[in-house]
Amino acid sequence: MTVIVLTHCPVGLRGFLTRWLLEISPGVFLGSPSARIRDALWDEVRQYADNGRALLAYSTNSEQGYAFRTHDHTWHPVDHEGLTLIFRPSSRPSRPSPSSGWSKASKRRRFGNQAP
Repeated sequence: MTVIVLTHCPVGLRGFLTRWLLEISPGVFLGSPSARIRDALWDEVRQYADNGRALLAYSTNSEQGYAFRTHDHTWHPVDHEGLTLIFRPSSRPSRPSPSSGWSKASKRRRFGNQAP
């Protein structure tokens, strides 16, 4: 089983993928091509995705039973002791630094324990 998910990709790429896979929802393609065809499709997706993002998930003979690849995502697959996990960069905004002239107690109350 192979799943390809496209976001903000050219319409021509979607048309190309419908030759080999079934588009079950806008930008979501599903099928069971051979490994050689799957790799060729992924190469085409990476080449023609432009500013879009793409995700490929497919079944394999591994402990997880599947594998995946990403193209231009902020989340990246990382191998951790034989398991593939997703690394998500922190999206929390940084806290403002306390300005000078405040008391230590006031800084702790307002900014947490990061104040000196």
